[in-house]
Amino acid sequence: MSKTLEAQMVQKQSAFVPILIIAGLFFIFGFVTWINGALIPFMKTINELTDAQSYLVASASYISFVVMALPASFIIGKVGYRKGMSIGLAIMGIGALVFIPAAEARTYGLFLTGIFIQGLGMTLLQTASNPYITILGPLESAAKRIAIMGIANKVAGALGSLIFGAILLSGIDDIQEQLASVSLEEKNSLLNEMADSVVMPYIIMAVVLFILAFLITKAPLPHVEAESLEDDTAAKDEQTKKTSIFQFPHLWLGVLALFVYVGVEVIAGDTIISYGLSLGMPGEQAKSFTLMTLMAMVATYALGVFLIPKYISQVLALKLSAVLGVIFALCVLFTTGFTSVLFVAALGISNALVWPAIWPLALNGMGKFTKTASALLIMAISGGAIIPPLYGALVDSKKEELLAEGVEQATAMANAATSGYWILIPCYLIILFFAVYGRKIGLKTA
Repeated sequence: MSKTLEAQMVQKQSAFVPILIIAGLFFIFGFVTWINGALIPFMKTINELTDAQSYLVASASYISFVVMALPASFIIGKVGYRKGMSIGLAIMGIGALVFIPAAEARTYGLFLTGIFIQGLGMTLLQTASNPYITILGPLESAAKRIAIMGIANKVAGALGSLIFGAILLSGIDDIQEQLASVSLEEKNSLLNEMADSVVMPYIIMAVVLFILAFLITKAPLPHVEAESLEDDTAAKDEQTKKTSIFQFPHLWLGVLALFVYVGVEVIAGDTIISYGLSLGMPGEQAKSFTLMTLMAMVATYALGVFLIPKYISQVLALKLSAVLGVIFALCVLFTTGFTSVLFVAALGISNALVWPAIWPLALNGMGKFTKTASALLIMAISGGAIIPPLYGALVDSKKEELLAEGVEQATAMANAATSGYWILIPCYLIILFFAVYGRKIGLKTA
C-alpha cells in the first residue's frame, strides 16, 4: 500500500468521529426545527390567531440567527467547538422549559419567547457545524458531506413532525367544531386543556437536551478546521489582496440566495399542514403532510450523496434545484386539492441540495474571511423569519378580498392559501441567478 493511500485512509478515519458528532447535532436541531409545522396550526387554534400571526412561530425561531450569529462565532472562537455546542444545547433546553409557564398562561408571546431562546441555542450549533463540515474535506465534495448532514436533519424532522403532530393535532377538528358553538367559559376550558398538551413533551425535550449538553463536552471534536482552511488559502489571499468582506460580491449574493432559500424551505415544510386544513382536509390526514416534504428532501439528499461530485457538480445540482422549484411552485398554484398538496411536498425535492451547494460556492476563495463569511451565511437563515409571515400576510389579504366579494368562507380560505405560494417564484429565480452567474462575480476563477 502506498504512503499516499495510507495517509488518505488515516484522514478519512480521523474525520469519521467528528462527522458522526456533527450528524448527531444536525439530527437534534432538525427535530426541534421541524416541529414548527405542527406548532403553527396548534398555536393558531389555542391563541385564536390569524394566518400571519401564526407564522410568527417560524419568525421567532429563525430571527434568532440574526441576533446570535456573530456572537455565536465569537463564543466558539473563545471556548471552542465542544463547549460552544454544549452551551447551545443547554440554551435550547432552557427554551423548552419556557413552554411550561407559556402553556399554563396560554400566552402567545411567552410561547414565542421559548421558541426564540431555542433558536439562539440552535444558532450556536449551526455556526459551529456548517463551516466545520464544509471545510472538513475537499471543497468540491462539500455538498456531498452536507447532504449527509441533511439526511440526519430531515429524518429527525420527520420524526419530530410525526410525534408532535400526533400529540398536538389529534382531535383538532372536533375541538374547532366545539369552539364554534360553546360558551366563552367552555371555550377557555377547552383551549387551556389543549395548551397543556405541550407541557410533558417539552419537559422530556429539555431533559434530553441538558443530558446531551453534558455529553458533548466529552466528544472528540477538535477546534482546528477553520484555521486550517485559512492556511490552505493563504497564497490565494496574497494574490487577490482582498482587505474587506465587502470585496466578495459572490459571498453577498450567496447570503441573499441562502436567505430566500431558507424562506422557501420553511414555507414548504411549515405551511403544508395548515394548507391541507384550509383545503378542508381532516387534521388526522393533514398532520402527516410535513413528513411528505421531509421524505422528499431525504430521498434527494441520498441521491446527492451518490451523484455529487462524481456524476454531477454541485453547481449543476443548484441550477436543477432552482428550475424544479419554479416548476413545482407553478404546479401548486395551478392544481387543486390533494394534488396541490403533493406539489408543495415535492418542493422538498427542489430544496434538498440548495443549502449543501450554496455553502461551498459562497465560501469559495474566502481565505482569512471564512469565519466572518460563515457567520453571515448563518444570519441568512433569518429568511425563515421573514418570508413565511409574508406568505401568511398574502393569504390573509387575499382571504379578506374574496370574502368582501361574497365568496363562501371555505372557498375563500382555500383559494387564499393557494395564492400565497406566488411568493416562491421570485425566491427560486434569485437562487437560479446565483447558480448561473452570481457565484462567479468577483472571483478570478469560476
